[in-house]
Amino acid sequence: MGLLEESFSIIERLSMPGSLGTPRYKSLTVKLVGLRKQAGMTQSQLAKKLGKPQSFIAKYEGGERRLDVIEFVDVVTALGGSASLLIKDVYS
Repeated sequence: MGLLEESFSIIERLSMPGSLGTPRYKSLTVKLVGLRKQAGMTQSQLAKKLGKPQSFIAKYEGGERRLDVIEFVDVVTALGGSASLLIKDVYS
């Protein structure tokens, strides 16, 4: 299995019902917030780049909503990161 396939397999497991409050999902959220701050972006700036309302960012960062796989990849890409590396980091 290649890195991309392995990453999507891991993301699917993260997106299973009930995953929102798990330690791994919380770790992923912390990493996404850190990546946004490292990119020097506010929630509003990231939301504008994604074509989403600021509340979209606030809700997933605050643990009120999950990101699906496509949203996750879009967010990480908009922040200049690597989705597969971020997932591997959560699982290491």
